[in-house]
Amino acid sequence: VNQLTKKFGGFTAVNGISFEVKRGEIVGLIGPNGSGKSTTFNVLAGLYAPTAGTVTFDGQSVGGLPPYQMCQRRLARTFQIPRPFRSMTVLENLMVPLAYVCGISGHKAEEEAMRILTGMGLANKAQVLSGSLSQVELRKMELARAVAAKPKLLVSDEAMAGLAGAEIDEVLELLFELNKMGITIIMIEHIMHAVMKFSQRLVCLDAGKIICQGDPQTIISNPEV
Repeated sequence: VNQLTKKFGGFTAVNGISFEVKRGEIVGLIGPNGSGKSTTFNVLAGLYAPTAGTVTFDGQSVGGLPPYQMCQRRLARTFQIPRPFRSMTVLENLMVPLAYVCGISGHKAEEEAMRILTGMGLANKAQVLSGSLSQVELRKMELARAVAAKPKLLVSDEAMAGLAGAEIDEVLELLFELNKMGITIIMIEHIMHAVMKFSQRLVCLDAGKIICQGDPQTIISNPEV
């Protein structure tokens, strides 16, 4: 990300930020509400086109590409508020990205979806309508659906929001496993003990600008942070 700026009319939500994420890295994006974190994610994932600056992913300029093309390039995201296809089963939710991003359908897609759900601890929910899942199950399904797109980079927006202590640890463990599988992860998280435990490096935003970035211990000892 190089000198990225995103404006909405006269309001500058993100103001000339620059950072990079290396392949296989886990990076946490932190900052108060309104600091520009989700806007940055929305630009990375293609929901918004940048007003200025560039986004380069896997060696190619991608700023302004729509979300489906970003997904096809293997950048997947989860949302702060889970957005399942509520009229579909959990299994069918995963078969959507398998079909439309990876070109896998039929019995092979079912097998792959079940493999992912088993890894997420959701195999027993495969035939349940996604709208009936608990909060932690929805979070796991969001991650499973992102994994079904076979991402190189996972952009995770508050994957642990609304969860209790043991549930937070469950989701953290799943994220660690995804990283071990070779998925690079950028996460927004307000639960500080979770983001500190998980992230190798932190980028801290305030009022649309990066105020510091570095390893977790360096960041939390910074008076501005």
